[in-house]
Amino acid sequence: MTMVAVLALLTGLAAAVPLLTRSLGRDTGYPLAVGYLIGCGLLASRLPVVLDNGAVAVSARWLPSLDIAFALRLDGLAMVFGLLVLGVGALIMMYCPRYLAPHRPCAALYTLLTLFTVAMLGLVFAADTVLLFLFWELTTVCSFFLIGLASPAAARPATRALLVTAGGGLALLAAVVVMVVELGTSDLTTILAYPDRLLGSPVAWVVGGLLIVAAFTKSAQFPFHFWLPSAMVAITPVSAYLHAATMVKAGIYLLIRFSPIYADQAAWTIVLVLGGLGTAVTGAFLALRQHDLKAMLAYSTVSQLGLLVGVIGVGTPAALAAAVLHTVAHALFKATLFMLVGIIDREAGSRDIRQLSGLRHVMPVTATLTGLAAMSMAGLPPLLGFVSKEAIFDALIKTGVDPWLSPSAEVLAVSASALTFAYGARIVYKTFAGPPRQPDLYEPAWTFLTPAAIAALLSLLLGPAAALLGPLIYQATEDASPGGDPPYVAFWHGFTPALALSALTALSGTALFVARGRVDRLVQTIRLPPAGAVTFDRCYGALLRLGGIVGRPTRYDSPAAHLFRPVLLLVLLGAAGSTALGSMPPWPAAGAATGDWPLLVLLAVALAGLVLARSALAAVGLLSLVGLMVATWFLLAGAPDVALTLMLVEVLTAVVAMLVLRRLPARLPGAGRQPVSFFAAALAVAAGAVAVAATVGLTGRRELSAPGGYFLQTAEPATGGANVVNVILVEFRAFDTLGEATVLVAVALGLVGLFRTTGRDGATEPGGAGGRGRAGGPAVPDPVLQFAYRLLTPVMLVVSGWLFLRGHDEPGGGFVAALVAGIAAGLGQLAYAGRPPTAPGRLRPRPLLAAGLLTCLGIGLSALLAGEPFLTPSPGLKLSVLGFSVSPVTFFDLGVYLMVLGLITAAVRRLGASVPSDTAVPSDTPVPTAEAEVRAP
Repeated sequence: MTMVAVLALLTGLAAAVPLLTRSLGRDTGYPLAVGYLIGCGLLASRLPVVLDNGAVAVSARWLPSLDIAFALRLDGLAMVFGLLVLGVGALIMMYCPRYLAPHRPCAALYTLLTLFTVAMLGLVFAADTVLLFLFWELTTVCSFFLIGLASPAAARPATRALLVTAGGGLALLAAVVVMVVELGTSDLTTILAYPDRLLGSPVAWVVGGLLIVAAFTKSAQFPFHFWLPSAMVAITPVSAYLHAATMVKAGIYLLIRFSPIYADQAAWTIVLVLGGLGTAVTGAFLALRQHDLKAMLAYSTVSQLGLLVGVIGVGTPAALAAAVLHTVAHALFKATLFMLVGIIDREAGSRDIRQLSGLRHVMPVTATLTGLAAMSMAGLPPLLGFVSKEAIFDALIKTGVDPWLSPSAEVLAVSASALTFAYGARIVYKTFAGPPRQPDLYEPAWTFLTPAAIAALLSLLLGPAAALLGPLIYQATEDASPGGDPPYVAFWHGFTPALALSALTALSGTALFVARGRVDRLVQTIRLPPAGAVTFDRCYGALLRLGGIVGRPTRYDSPAAHLFRPVLLLVLLGAAGSTALGSMPPWPAAGAATGDWPLLVLLAVALAGLVLARSALAAVGLLSLVGLMVATWFLLAGAPDVALTLMLVEVLTAVVAMLVLRRLPARLPGAGRQPVSFFAAALAVAAGAVAVAATVGLTGRRELSAPGGYFLQTAEPATGGANVVNVILVEFRAFDTLGEATVLVAVALGLVGLFRTTGRDGATEPGGAGGRGRAGGPAVPDPVLQFAYRLLTPVMLVVSGWLFLRGHDEPGGGFVAALVAGIAAGLGQLAYAGRPPTAPGRLRPRPLLAAGLLTCLGIGLSALLAGEPFLTPSPGLKLSVLGFSVSPVTFFDLGVYLMVLGLITAAVRRLGASVPSDTAVPSDTPVPTAEAEVRAP
């Protein structure tokens, strides 16, 4: 349960962030860092078990019908990545309080960073491919919000990162689906334990290609590398965490994890080695062209990730050990460099090396730490980067797929490393050497420097003591590629070809640095093709313009323009289906019952009046009358649940329509002035005829379906509920209901976001005006409706509770009960022209939505804790309250009730809020085009 405890700890910390920031502000990072260190301690406590060639595993039933489990596994590889995520995360959390401005809102930042950690840990712990994909996409979403949180200008880079990495996520999803269909299991341990099953199938290379695409997009490999440097608009702590230990390392982890299957395949090796090392050279060259320190480090990350991908492609145990070791080294020196660049930016006010000089005179500690991290990045002894770089060279020398591949890999790796040496030296020299230009600077506080100092000193100490990492690196390699020779991790291997390549790298890098003037002029004069970001933005803009063209026919105010195509399609389908109906056996003799004819006559009269109505109020009234008559028809047909729901929807629609009509003229726009279109009338009649023919032709032709018969026969014996409709919604298909309710929550939160246009949570302007009247003035409270509200609200709330409690056995349930309470809230908005003085009109949408969603999730998780599948409540837990049966299903229905009520409350408060005259949009204001949206900053 260690992994569950760590994930639960961090999830709890994320939930506690809003409370912590209220009292601690930016210093919230310190207790969060302590929580991260506790998580490290929990993982480290299982280190003896892992090093003994054992793995800690936990599994719970999740989707048993698909044989998918919520399975976690802690082996050597997961331990390395888990400790990196938590250890670097603790340093970042210690760094944030001094980096952030004193009064900057930081709750969202800390919450997202903590959830980012949860997502990354879940990814490396996942022992099921479906679960791995879920956490993979969660890292994408968290990174999108973290990047976009920086400033309005970060919207475009955040979108770019989201679309590229989410596209890779779709590739991973496709790979997971193909593997599950082909192998019959989603268990990652089983898939990796029997690689021949996948390699022997015809989809082996489809899966391999999809995995490479997923990893290349996530780890910013060419041609998907462009999103990572543009993501540098994020604040420095986010950039440091994203580059050092999360997000981009997910692709590295995925390739290492699946290496046992494809490591011996020539195509896999060639693509990864050449693609990764080509990216390494490209990233290092582009880093050498930069003047901004963060941009240099961004392209440096692209280069280092390429080096990792290239050595993973070799696939031998020694190569995978080198990849794991360099992952650790990269996390330490890259976290150090990013944090120190943030310090320089804060103290000197610039990250441009052309404006920085001589900072070593005023910031000697910062200069020393930066030099150590740059030496590790360049692969110089005695830093850990030297040990890992030498291990990479040694692995590349032994690439044995094709004779030409090893020399090519060595040339590319040495070239990339020499360029890395050059820009690393450039960072240190341009920033800290020379005369000081800003002599009034001083060393920042030790609380600001300590996180970077810890990472730099670890890199320094672990170089000579690299053997201490040997057991863990060996176990990680053994778990990634079982059965190979154990890698030898040490600081000194003697005079070897790898050492010669390291020396060649240092000499080449030194030569590039000595000739830095000519090198700088040369790299700046080389003309490059359009950057990937430019190409991506052009394609994105073209896609938006295409969407604008496709959607142009629907951009009309008139409902006729929207209804024309679906109604015409209905008529055409009816005409095409008439042949099929004609070939069917004669339908049973059936007709309308005697009691149906009066309803049909009244319905026809109401529809005719609705078509001819010129008053908006009359149209609303007739429309509601039509709905109520249809509800009555359902009731006569024996469908009380449907009739009750439809009736309440019609009443709520009428209330909402009255809120809208307060802002509209008394007469319908264009009523009485536009001639009746013969074509429109003919199309309406044809559509009606098709609907009648389909109803008559299809009614009574089919026996009760097998699922319908199953539900009718087993609903009450299996669940104890006599209301089959409610039982299906909250028990048999509870997961579907939860998904649909979650969509309602998203819609409601969007409505809550619109409240900002009218004041906090839709509050009205002083004076009580809750809307604008038909003449353009403010709406005024209605005494008659206020009396009705005070009289009827208690009754409606009692009826709402009664319908809720009886829903499992009789017509009712959470959805219907929420409609009744929502009608009361809408009536309050209508009566008081704003927020009524009493509940339910004063209910706040967000607490309702949060409580409802958490209640449903809590019921589902309680089933997991009891050893049952998600959302499978125990039928034995039942109580009797006021004569009604109450069980865990009742609480799930309560969650649905709260979410639906939250949505209705958000809608009626938004519609009941005042609309300031200065925010009105003139009718002749042009709609922004897709091209304008693309060009917007």
